[in-house]
Amino acid sequence: MAILDVKGLTKTFGKFRALDGVDFEVRKGEVFGFIGPNGAGKSTTIRVLLGLLKRDAGTATIFGQDVWSDAVEIHRKIAYVPGDVNLWPNLTGGEVIDLFASLQGDVNAKRREELIVKFNLDTSKKCRTYSKGNRQKVALVAAFASDAELFILDEPTSGLDPLMERVFQQCVEEVKAAGKSVLLSSHILSEVERLCDRVGIIRSGVMVETGTLAELRHLTRSNLYVELNSPVTDIRQIPGVHELVEAGDGWKFQVDGDKLDAVMSYLSPYGIRRLESAPPTLEDLFMQHYGDVTGRAEEGDS
Repeated sequence: MAILDVKGLTKTFGKFRALDGVDFEVRKGEVFGFIGPNGAGKSTTIRVLLGLLKRDAGTATIFGQDVWSDAVEIHRKIAYVPGDVNLWPNLTGGEVIDLFASLQGDVNAKRREELIVKFNLDTSKKCRTYSKGNRQKVALVAAFASDAELFILDEPTSGLDPLMERVFQQCVEEVKAAGKSVLLSSHILSEVERLCDRVGIIRSGVMVETGTLAELRHLTRSNLYVELNSPVTDIRQIPGVHELVEAGDGWKFQVDGDKLDAVMSYLSPYGIRRLESAPPTLEDLFMQHYGDVTGRAEEGDS
């Protein structure tokens, strides 16, 4: 069942097409990773989903309701954390958390206190004294203390140290276990890889791939280290071999997924003494799509 459903989403700014027929869905109880470089269209998509921007074409629904015309009703059941949180400078962190809670109705007071301790947040300080990381903590505590059904998280761990990133990951795992859904946009690919059930990759306003990590890994290369009993000098000539370097008594290189069997067949007659294989990571996949891309000219989008 799709909690969030986007079909053919298009948005232009003047002559610039920020989104060009974007399609994806977030299902009940899943964490969906939404990744792409700066300027790819992630934040524009999220602003449309939040009812802050009106789409030009396509459909976008949350809980079966239109994200533009039913935005007020939808916001009662979602929690949003941006990558750069701005807070009221003269309110304390605790007052801001309580204010956010009042906008959604009842708050789980026990959960609120647990999260404050987990995130090591001093809620008695004025928000103007907070670092970027502490402002993120305020937003995260408010979000995860709510009874939201969908969490929209846009670079939520920006400014957090590694220990707090781990606390965040635990919170995501907990809401998922409770049957809630998460749309996670993140540049921390290890975080996406750890948390997400499915991943959507957006490039220049177009969804280029969507699927589970297992489904997407056919697009990238495996990392191999091999030692042979007999010398071979022409490994780099084998179709599908990339980034070949001599390492110790063997060779390190990458192999395209659809060429792995052929490469092993080629090397077998030389006698494989040692073979180490590392599965491709999400970062490998990401770089395959974006390694030659420096981003687009849409200022402020990510």
